Amino acid sequence: MSGAAMTMTRINLLDWRAAKREQRQKQFFAMLGGGALAAAAVCFIVIGVFNSQLEAQQARNERLRQEIQLVEAKIQEIKDLENLRADLISRTQVIEKLQQSRAEMVHFFDEIATTKPEGVYLTRIEQSGAETRIDGVAESNGRVSTYIRNLEAAQWLHDPRLVFIRANEEGRRRLSEFSLRVRVGQKSKSEDEVFEG
Repeated sequence: MSGAAMTMTRINLLDWRAAKREQRQKQFFAMLGGGALAAAAVCFIVIGVFNSQLEAQQARNERLRQEIQLVEAKIQEIKDLENLRADLISRTQVIEKLQQSRAEMVHFFDEIATTKPEGVYLTRIEQSGAETRIDGVAESNGRVSTYIRNLEAAQWLHDPRLVFIRANEEGRRRLSEFSLRVRVGQKSKSEDEVFEG
């Protein structure tokens, strides 16, 4: 019995422990491999989600860029139309001024002729802006006064101012040389009322 007991104590358990250790290592590596595969799968899914979101965002950005280009083209078109409108308005104003000026010229020459009394001879008419200089000679100072009164009563000539009047003898005749300034343009009603008053 003691010999049998001795043989039992001599059983070598190293193989069993090595097999258990090897089994645990295999389980560990299997779990490690499974975890790595799971981590790789999670990373792959996350990367796929991020890539799809990135592609969607890039598509939105491209659509926004196209919309911005369309809006900028429309803004440029609006600016071009505004410039064209301003150009047309300025041309219209120039045409209106020319038409008004043409009408003023017709009235100006008509009233120059109708306001001049007998015995007054005009030698020079010079226009500068809205003011006109009229030089001439008259048979007497009274005729110059009559001419100024006629200019005051005119519709398109107003504010006549005598610059000078001087006697000038031409042969046996004694003439009055004069120069005056008059403004050209249609009188307003208030001016007419002042002249009538």
